[in-house]
Amino acid sequence: MGRQVSRKTNVTVGVDRARLAAPAPGAGSSRREVLQWLAMAGAGSLVPASGLLAQTNPAAVVAHAGRIDVHQHTVPPFYTKVMEKEILATGHPLPTWTPALAIETMDKAGVATGMLSPMTRVVQDSLSDKSERARKLARQNNDYTQQLVHDYPGRFGHFAALPLPDTDGSLKEIAYAYDTLKADGISLWTSYGDKWPGDPAFAPVFEELNRRRAIVFIHSAPPACCRTLQPGVMDSVVEYDFDIARAIVSFLKNDGFRKYSNVRFIFPHSGGTLPMLANRVTETLPEKRSETESENLMEQIRNLYFDIAHAAYPAPFTALTKIVPLTQILFGSDYPIVPFPVTEVPLDHIGTPPSFLEAVNRGNAEKLFPRLKT
Repeated sequence: MGRQVSRKTNVTVGVDRARLAAPAPGAGSSRREVLQWLAMAGAGSLVPASGLLAQTNPAAVVAHAGRIDVHQHTVPPFYTKVMEKEILATGHPLPTWTPALAIETMDKAGVATGMLSPMTRVVQDSLSDKSERARKLARQNNDYTQQLVHDYPGRFGHFAALPLPDTDGSLKEIAYAYDTLKADGISLWTSYGDKWPGDPAFAPVFEELNRRRAIVFIHSAPPACCRTLQPGVMDSVVEYDFDIARAIVSFLKNDGFRKYSNVRFIFPHSGGTLPMLANRVTETLPEKRSETESENLMEQIRNLYFDIAHAAYPAPFTALTKIVPLTQILFGSDYPIVPFPVTEVPLDHIGTPPSFLEAVNRGNAEKLFPRLKT
């Protein structure tokens, strides 16, 4: 089943310990204190987060032990090799990641299981040419990730990559992912070239996912139209969140959520800009505008799942709770791109009842992934 993954990986953690000497904010900390601490931790977005997490409030970790994190990524050796040229061109190194380091970091953050999906660029951009290379990269990713699930029972889950927009290749990979690898779900992107996932061009793939009652995690990506619009501003600063809204609108416009009603969709980052635009979208999108049609669209949004990775701050988190019920909100971290405290600290200080946190941290995900129930 693909490459074997050693449990004895040696880890070198390149973190400036002195910079992290200040303790993490505890209960009763002011918003300013939390922001100051997060600013110091923010540099860890491109380095391992284990040093950061060692500073996390131990009481919070104990209180939420057993989190299911639906938004984690792998940085396997083959990905690093493929990305070498881009790393040199941009000067942005990939985060340090190994299975052993991931588990060490998860333990310190009280995370029991991380649901793994691929990183952007290789499994996104390389797929736009419908090449055999794209199929091989998707298969290589899926074999590698499922091997982690096998080698570390209970610690990882697997969202398999597909070589979209290659329809035939994607259908074959769906069969392999479910029938051979027993993947937990499928990972897709918010856009491919000049199309978004609700586009009719992708209908055969979603029809098969609907037949299999798939869980589909749709991760943010910079759309082809809007990359590097502002010099010096990374696409992830703005475009990732807007592309979540574009992807959801593509399904609403093409009646995709109703056509594929058996699919459980997960969108990241508290829905990006979607919560702020939801009423505007549902009131103006229907061809026959009416209160009934608007409510139908809003109901489709309420049935979606959203993780809160890098978006547990009061503004995005509160906006999300205004459009979807508690049952649809999941814990996510975006590790190793983003350190755990960036999501963990705001969530632990947001002032919600313990039962709410229990549902977000684990309960809602257990219902999606029954194999993870304790």
